[in-house]
Amino acid sequence: MNSNKDDDILAETENLTIWRSREDMGFMYHIELGSISLHLIPDEWEELVILVSQAASR
Repeated sequence: MNSNKDDDILAETENLTIWRSREDMGFMYHIELGSISLHLIPDEWEELVILVSQAASR
């Protein structure tokens, strides 16, 4: 993970981390899933949160 002071860890488990960094266009959201990393702009992040919430409610 980047150690910039504007970075925030949003959630973390033993194997997974979700964090965000402040970029010129706003926040960039980063999801570290073992060897896979996702980097999402705010619109993509919001869509993913809705998708996971819907899946979790089933």
